[in-house]
Amino acid sequence: MLVLITYDVSTVSSAGQKRLRKVSKVCQNYGQRVQNSVFECIVDSTQFASLKIELANIIDEEQDSLRFYQLGNNYKSKVEHIGVKPSVDLEGPLIF
Repeated sequence: MLVLITYDVSTVSSAGQKRLRKVSKVCQNYGQRVQNSVFECIVDSTQFASLKIELANIIDEEQDSLRFYQLGNNYKSKVEHIGVKPSVDLEGPLIF
């Protein structure tokens, strides 16, 4: 299933900057960055549960936020892109 992850991490402190880097790194392990704080991840239900737990353990719930949008397996008809950074087929071959 395709999951869209968005996050907003407070970076006013060095601890916040560290959390931001950690959140970004975890998301990169599961998917592809499509905007600064937005990732598209193709995961199964077990991976999704692990991803949510990992991210929840990093953020400070009083300062940061995470959003998960589950677009399911038929996501190709639900995603539309206009502008720079063309969409990449996340399930296609990795060779360009």
